[in-house]
Amino acid sequence: MSRPVILAIDQGTTNTKALLVAADRTIVQSRSRTMQVHYPHPGWAEQSPSEIWETVAALIAELVAAAPDVHIAGLAISNQRETIVLWDAQTGRPIAPAAIWQCARSAPRCAELRAAGLESDIVARSGLGIDPLFPAAKIGLMLDAIPDARARAERGEVRCGTIDSWLLWNLTGGAVHATDHSNASRTQLFNLETLGWDAELARIFEVPLAMLPQILPSDGGFGHVARGVTALRDDVPIQVLLGDSHAALFAHGLSQPGRVKATIGTGSSLMAATAGRVHSSHGLSSTIAWSRVDDGVQHALEGNISVSGHAAAFATTLLGLPDETALTALAMQVPDSGGVTFVPALAGLGAPHWQAGARGTIAGMTLATRPAHVARATIEAIALQIGDVLDAIAADLDQSVAALSIDGGAARNDLLAQMLADVTGRTILRPTIAEASAMGVAMLAASALGIDMHVGDPTPARFDPVMPGHDLSRIKRNWHHAVAGAIAQAQG
Repeated sequence: MSRPVILAIDQGTTNTKALLVAADRTIVQSRSRTMQVHYPHPGWAEQSPSEIWETVAALIAELVAAAPDVHIAGLAISNQRETIVLWDAQTGRPIAPAAIWQCARSAPRCAELRAAGLESDIVARSGLGIDPLFPAAKIGLMLDAIPDARARAERGEVRCGTIDSWLLWNLTGGAVHATDHSNASRTQLFNLETLGWDAELARIFEVPLAMLPQILPSDGGFGHVARGVTALRDDVPIQVLLGDSHAALFAHGLSQPGRVKATIGTGSSLMAATAGRVHSSHGLSSTIAWSRVDDGVQHALEGNISVSGHAAAFATTLLGLPDETALTALAMQVPDSGGVTFVPALAGLGAPHWQAGARGTIAGMTLATRPAHVARATIEAIALQIGDVLDAIAADLDQSVAALSIDGGAARNDLLAQMLADVTGRTILRPTIAEASAMGVAMLAASALGIDMHVGDPTPARFDPVMPGHDLSRIKRNWHHAVAGAIAQAQG
């Protein structure tokens, strides 16, 4: 028999990827497709659930055709988190577009809940502050916007789940409606103490519990691929479900408290494993990193940035450039941003500020400002946002964080990596991990299936701070002033 491989699906906001990963962590085959995001109203962001599933099925077919002789021992899924899908339990068809994590349609509802004094109880139960990023409030709004949907949901005729659950339902031909602890912990309907759905949170957000999936360990197995739904044989086990940022943390091997990684994609997630639940006092979230059948639940502390790498894509379009490589090349034409500060609150501000109503601003321009200064300020802003969250993590953990490990598409940018080192004053480590989220779920699945995937890792690329202190002080002062101005506008 040929060597076993894990089929890893990484379903992201802007790309869906499928990889065949061997035991030595080499990628035997990989395929990817770009995903579309729709913005039907100001503040709204949606994707087609059908397109997401069809893309995954098509990528699986491409891999099977490209590597017909490999033995696929198991399937593992990492997914964009907080994106919510509602579908008909009988037909399996979506009843609405997926409201993705960037969608802020629930901002007014979140404001009502905060004004009612419910935030402390919600945080105590879920670990998550009130913000449109989290889907609980959006689920209630979607049910009320679709005729008869709420009544049908209460009768168990409508299913609700994050992208992992939606893909699992389709892969099993509707036989399994489940999720894992990591994804459940991002819904704001999950109780971090009981490790199950919380009836009081469901009441607050007006979400029928009958809609929600069963919660299982991340590596516990979620059934088998149904006959005929994909190009896979029907005995392939669906071994792992895990949120993409959590999967990246697993791939980095950062299970010890005090070590932090940043996944820099459309948004950014900074996450640190913790010995138990940490109650943040600096604007961060308590979450479940992963759960294992043999080892139980791994807690984590996380800070989410709504627009990170997406800021570079936005500026690329704004400046009329062909791609983000051109944006970086333009940024490198000047030694600094010339006093320009870009606050990319294009979908509000996430951690540690949590200001959903904030809007993007560009400040500090003069007649001497050129497009290169705006380009550099954009990349600088990505680093500065990450620096704010990293400082919050260090404060919550009450310990110094000497280094930050990075991954994700934007992390491949050397200029950004150096700026991160400069603005955080810390060493930045960029391990040689091809597709960290997909690799993380592949590693977790391999472990659960008894396949040894532990190999030596090459020395990571290292970026140390080099910026003079007076320049750093000026940049941070301008940044904090600009962020304060964006927040004041949102509150004014």
